[in-house]
Amino acid sequence: MDDAEAVTTQRSTVADWTRALAESNGSPGGGAGTGVMLAIAASLTSMVAGYTEPGPHQRTELAAIHERARSLREAALRLADDDASASKAFGAAFRLEHGPEREDAIHRASIDAAKASAVLGDQGIAAIGDLGWLAAHGNPALIADIVVAFGALRAAVTGARTNVSFDLGALTSAGATLEEVRDQHPALWETVERLNGALERIDTLTTRIDHRAAPTDAG
Repeated sequence: MDDAEAVTTQRSTVADWTRALAESNGSPGGGAGTGVMLAIAASLTSMVAGYTEPGPHQRTELAAIHERARSLREAALRLADDDASASKAFGAAFRLEHGPEREDAIHRASIDAAKASAVLGDQGIAAIGDLGWLAAHGNPALIADIVVAFGALRAAVTGARTNVSFDLGALTSAGATLEEVRDQHPALWETVERLNGALERIDTLTTRIDHRAAPTDAG
């Protein structure tokens, strides 16, 4: 698929985008899928917020949650397309002939891809609190949608964590050790740790409400 035929989240149907994802060309790939999962989590957050009737003291907070979710949906889709572009460069670097040029290209592409995934991950971390608020105060009839949103958010955070870690690991192809990579890119390395902590937080919040969403599994 050439650039003229490339699909994006902005101008393609879901059918066309997922068809492109299913092809063996890596753009879009797992990183872009991470962005779409984050957009799904944001969309469900927005929906639940819209169905929630706030108390007098909750109106401002709920309105802010609704607005953040709407903005996140748009940002996540843009980030998905950015990651698809980074993924294309990453794949191209690995197809080069072995030598210094290939090593430099892999290094640049790996860092760019890791940074793109880190941004997605940070957006996912920021969304946890709003979804947690809705789990406690949102419309109880939509508790199942909140659990689905947590699932999508977990997939997004997992994808971001794994992609940042993998891209950092790719830097060892030029002979660097993981310890050297950590010292050279401390912010990205710390991002992986923060995303691991975010996954634990999501799991804790989901466990607290799962019995309400899936009562047949209770007990």
